[in-house]
Amino acid sequence: MNKAGSFLSKTEILDAAEQTLRRFGPDKTSVTDVAKLLGVSHGTLYRHFPSKAALREAVTERWLEEQIILPLAELAEPEESDSLEQLRKYITRLSELKAHHAKQDGEMFKMYASVTEEASALIETHIARIIGQLSSIIRRGQEADQLSQAESASTLARALFYATARFHHPAHAYEWQSSLIGQDLKQLWELLARGLTAAARPHI
Repeated sequence: MNKAGSFLSKTEILDAAEQTLRRFGPDKTSVTDVAKLLGVSHGTLYRHFPSKAALREAVTERWLEEQIILPLAELAEPEESDSLEQLRKYITRLSELKAHHAKQDGEMFKMYASVTEEASALIETHIARIIGQLSSIIRRGQEADQLSQAESASTLARALFYATARFHHPAHAYEWQSSLIGQDLKQLWELLARGLTAAARPHI
């Protein structure tokens, strides 16, 4: 269907771009490919996104929000009484989500890995969302005297995020197929857990 001259929503463009990227891969997909799928000229798309890079970033941003941030948000809700266990579940889920998409959604994950190197502002925002969710869990744990209060919640959250980067940063995706990766994360968590609870005030 030719949509030239009609209203084209951002959602329609992103849906078509994601479909095209999965079909041809991020390296071979062009704005013209997306335009053909939508039945419009490539100039129409450029009125919404100034470049192919901007379109790729928008698709990646939406993908990260839907596939990573929203599932994790559920684990950051104040329902778990044990904050340390909630943190463990969160980090484990973050690692599982990244590994799953690296294996099952290869083209989109490849684009995400590429954008990680090219669009620092987008990735910084993504990381800030995750660290913010971790901070909320840690803050509740500190208020309940379950977690260390030696550092601020945001400082501990950043440290936790970067300490576990091997298990969720796309640069390490080649390692996630190892049969030992789960054991490695468990051993690291045991060390981190001792630090996270070291200065917590014991309940009397």
